[in-house]
Amino acid sequence: MPTDSHLGFTEQPTPSADRRASKQSRVKFPSPAAPSALKGLSVRGGAAALFGQALSSALQIGSTIVLARLLSPADYGLQSMVLSVTNFFSLFKDAGLSTAVIQRENLTHDQVSALFWINVGVGMALTILTVGMAPILVLFFKEPRLLWVTVASSSVFLFNSVAFQHHALLDRSMRFVTSMKIGIASMTIATALAILMAALGYRYWALIAQNICIPVVDAALVWTVLRWRPGRPRRASGIRAMLRFGGAVSLNSVVVYLAYNAEKILLGRFWGAASLGLYGRAYQLANLPVQQLTSSVGSVAFPVLSRMQSDAERLRRSYLKIHSLVVSMTVPIVVLCALFADEIVRLLLGPKWLEAAVVLRLLAPTALAFAVINPLSWLLRATGQVGRSLRIAVLIAPVVILGVTAGLRHGPPGVAVGYSCAMVLLSAPVVAWAKHGTAIRTADYIDCIKRPLAAGAVAGAASWLFKIAFGGPLNLGLLALGLTIFFAVYITVLLFVLGQKDLYFDVLSELTQRKRSSPAQCLA
Repeated sequence: MPTDSHLGFTEQPTPSADRRASKQSRVKFPSPAAPSALKGLSVRGGAAALFGQALSSALQIGSTIVLARLLSPADYGLQSMVLSVTNFFSLFKDAGLSTAVIQRENLTHDQVSALFWINVGVGMALTILTVGMAPILVLFFKEPRLLWVTVASSSVFLFNSVAFQHHALLDRSMRFVTSMKIGIASMTIATALAILMAALGYRYWALIAQNICIPVVDAALVWTVLRWRPGRPRRASGIRAMLRFGGAVSLNSVVVYLAYNAEKILLGRFWGAASLGLYGRAYQLANLPVQQLTSSVGSVAFPVLSRMQSDAERLRRSYLKIHSLVVSMTVPIVVLCALFADEIVRLLLGPKWLEAAVVLRLLAPTALAFAVINPLSWLLRATGQVGRSLRIAVLIAPVVILGVTAGLRHGPPGVAVGYSCAMVLLSAPVVAWAKHGTAIRTADYIDCIKRPLAAGAVAGAASWLFKIAFGGPLNLGLLALGLTIFFAVYITVLLFVLGQKDLYFDVLSELTQRKRSSPAQCLA
């Protein structure tokens, strides 16, 4: 019978507690990795997360291609109206407690059980609150169909609430491959359901069913693969500090959400579902890949950086490498959205969405700003500086809302310009504030991002000249050739001219080398 130390918990149980744990938690849950194992685990975990995100993106792109031809902009606009509320409430769905579990150095079974029941209570409250918001949404957007759509969408909070602590335990123990498989399976089943319903004529209900299906399947799978079971609700030492940490994380998320989603609420209110649907598809093409990239890398980076919080120099080196990799993978997305917006929209969404191309091009700078700013939150949270992260969010919110409001009278293109200008202007002061007092120096930060930016500029210029040479929108064959030219120039300049090959080859060697011990042996 394994003891609690094998389960990743630090306190020594009494005999009765041990019997209770044997019934409630029959799962080997490793403690955080030893320092010597962190590099290999983080690289392989990062690769698994990125591979999973690549599959997820492929699924989303594939479903977008199919659903955009089966559904109308108004269908997507209706979904966006509901998401403007459910996404906001989602900021409170785990009360920041998953982050607290991952960041905390020592953890007990009673602590995790208490947090589980708090999550369930929050999930039930959010479900009831969302149902109560349904009539208000109908009046605000002047759209009667929102009533039952909102009621149905409220169920996602309850299904999500029973899986948060299980996912936190998986991430804490760095079982990233397992998490990746669960995410892909959930999305695959939900996507198939959405396409089937859209083909049968259920219109916007196909999108709503997709959103509900994901947490249902996810909860079922995570309970199956991780056999940890919560104990009875009881008070546990250390919970108050974790609640304070989680509360700061949640409040930070609220402020950031208001800043990054104000344009969708305002467009829906003043321009209607069709304009919102148009903007939403363009926003998804420009920023969703970057958000998924940072989310995937962050799911690995945050647990790893948390384990390094007592070693400032090692934390500095690791963070700079991670940030450089994120920027280098984001730059191609930004440049290609700016150069080939017309071709991307025509290929992925179809001819009836061509107006979204202008919005996509204007939103491209926001994707780069996200890549520059967002990874800093991993550093601040891993070192327990959630207060500073919150204050930075309070700076970002009014500036972005002001920019969006200034462009609102010009519709989706005006909003895109206002959003991009605000994010670009905020980048330098936010970076300076976030790194102040940390081990990250200004010279370090500039050095970690300058090479990807320079390589992107050179490759972008080459692709722009190629596009000018042929004039007008490119057909599929010329688009493929233009993309090939961009990536060939970008990779050559980045790896060989600017000398980044050692960084990438080091990552590759960690991925390909054989493990000298099992994960359980690597984890203390």
